[in-house]
Amino acid sequence: MIAPLKMKKTSLLSWFVAAFVLGGTVAARAQWVTQSIDLKPGWNAVFVHVDANHTTLASMISSDPANPILEIWRWNPVSVGHFTASPTQPTAAPEWATWRRNEAAPELQRLSGDMAYLVRVGTNVPSYVWQVKGLPVAPRHEWTITGLNLIGFPTVTNNPPKFDAFLGQSPELQSPSPEIYQYPGGELGVNNPALVPSSLFRLIPVKRGQAFWMRSGTVFNRYFGPFEVVSPGINGIDFGSDRSSATLRLRNLSSVSLTVTLRLGDSEAAPAGQAAIVGAPPLLLRGALNTTNLTYGYTNVPVNTARTWTLAPRNQPGSEVDVVLGLNRSVISAPVGSLLAGILRFTDSMGHTQVEIPVAATAAASAGLWVGNAAVAQVGQYLKTYAHGFVTNYVGTATNGDYVVPNAMNTAITVTSNSLITGPNGRYVVTGTNTALGAVPRSYPLRLIVHSPASGNAVLLQRTYVGLNTSSNVVVATGESALDPARLKNARRVSSTHLPWTTTNTVWSLNGRIGSQTNLVATVTVDYDDRISNPFLHIYHPDHDNLDVQFANVLPRGSESYTVERAITLNVQPPANDFSSLVAGADTVTGEYLETITVKGLGTSAREYRVRGGFSLTRISHVPTLTLAP
Repeated sequence: MIAPLKMKKTSLLSWFVAAFVLGGTVAARAQWVTQSIDLKPGWNAVFVHVDANHTTLASMISSDPANPILEIWRWNPVSVGHFTASPTQPTAAPEWATWRRNEAAPELQRLSGDMAYLVRVGTNVPSYVWQVKGLPVAPRHEWTITGLNLIGFPTVTNNPPKFDAFLGQSPELQSPSPEIYQYPGGELGVNNPALVPSSLFRLIPVKRGQAFWMRSGTVFNRYFGPFEVVSPGINGIDFGSDRSSATLRLRNLSSVSLTVTLRLGDSEAAPAGQAAIVGAPPLLLRGALNTTNLTYGYTNVPVNTARTWTLAPRNQPGSEVDVVLGLNRSVISAPVGSLLAGILRFTDSMGHTQVEIPVAATAAASAGLWVGNAAVAQVGQYLKTYAHGFVTNYVGTATNGDYVVPNAMNTAITVTSNSLITGPNGRYVVTGTNTALGAVPRSYPLRLIVHSPASGNAVLLQRTYVGLNTSSNVVVATGESALDPARLKNARRVSSTHLPWTTTNTVWSLNGRIGSQTNLVATVTVDYDDRISNPFLHIYHPDHDNLDVQFANVLPRGSESYTVERAITLNVQPPANDFSSLVAGADTVTGEYLETITVKGLGTSAREYRVRGGFSLTRISHVPTLTLAP
């Protein structure tokens, strides 16, 4: 049972989403790759495909005596009302932000990804390869149709395409006289930047890391290559400690069929001061739907293993495809909090483009509040079988171990075949008891509430309260008093009716916690004199009130009611071998539910009953601490 406090009707789902947002923060993380940028003496136009905001330009450049860069100007795309008709010189203006070597407080402090820059190198250096380490950024720039764009393209690093082949795949960029300007190096002047004649388009490569002034034409476009990767976020895919799947969309922008290839690459080592990376995340690629059981298949995505899609020409059926990636947390063995990261590299069959998407995940703890159900599908029988044989009415002889009392008249002996045999105590002789589990016509649901801490053992609860305390922190508590009275309308009580209710809200310890133990066992005891929860005890019935006939003395156990001891076992099993089950492992556990119910009577007499079924638990809160409150 999940009920709002004070009977306020609000959305449980929306509250739990809010509770998660308020209850935790997401740590910064990165997947590192180094971009090599070739620089010439003088002015260079570069396009940075990585985000290097983890460090300053002063630390990156000024602290390195061998770095010859003297100044950097970042191009801030102009607005529609103020566009660029011709390549602009780096001058103090709103569209430029500057950094100069040894400047005390430069306007430009860090390198952002997917941005164009003008970089000036000392003329005393013949050439220089600038190594920029950062977070890869997929193209997300917008072209402007009102002027020139200072822009670069994520082409392949080896043997990049020439301009005629590269632009030939974009109808929007086909114009009678396309304008492209490049910086050949040296000082700025009439021919720097220089207009590239269309006759040279077949000779000039579209180098990764180089920026060009280009006019888009009169038709809006977002062309950065023959295909586009639509990412779920500007920073790539971050599964964090709780996400299970993410969707990318591949879109063919060319007029011919295109094969797009995905490879997962390892991240480079993290720079000093950044979180260390322990390996690549174990990714799954969702496959086709099985129409028989409505589950999705999957394939693993190991490092450096190709996965391909063939897309139909642009705007035709099959020109776009969703790529659903999942994280298989069940195989992550790294310590809790460890960072796993890698690079998703997409390339095309034309050999034009290489788009890099960062992907990361955090090894998660199982701490939090887990709520679900057990479905009892089998119940143990208690069926006795009795001895049968020949029975006489003559007491002087034993027949098959049975002694009988003759009738009062001591008449002639009679023999009864296949009759129930009684023992010396006058009771029927039992030859066996069938306690096998048998199926029930309809499974019976039992609510399960488990709180699993970051360390120590999990506990089974009859009820719990989830809400904000007076400090506006999300808490999971055993009592309502831990919550802010002014915010009870947004709090929730989760309760289970099959477990005994106590005024102090007793918790029952399990022998481990979720994720560290496969067989979680708890023992729940209902004393024979528990007037609140014992089903055998009826206060107002004289035969079941545990009192003698004078209603003065308490009777011993087993006289009128019994102690009930329930040994509950949650046998956690590996997730099913399908995509959805594997990727849901962070917040869902399933397995076998076992329970042995022992009813204890007078002295040492007891009888056991067993039930069995399945269970499923879903984590609804990541709060690792259970607050004990009245």
